[in-house]
Amino acid sequence: MKILLTAAALAAFTLSVSPASAAMMACTGDNMMKSTAMMMGTADTPAKVAANKEMAMANTDMSNGKMKSACMHYMKSQKAMSAK
Repeated sequence: MKILLTAAALAAFTLSVSPASAAMMACTGDNMMKSTAMMMGTADTPAKVAANKEMAMANTDMSNGKMKSACMHYMKSQKAMSAK
């Protein structure tokens, strides 16, 4: 519960400071779950492998309470999946 509250607070802060284009990739627990589910349906590519590694590191950091680092890994995962 503490992690989710921290994630929500960080997401709210990020959205209030960042430009509107970055709102698509907000670092929230819901978005992380959606991204993971979306990655399961794609073919195995080097981009998917890189995104999975970043998501694993994001989940580890989130579990350890390192929200800034978790969000950084989540953003890298999003960029890896958008790369072709």
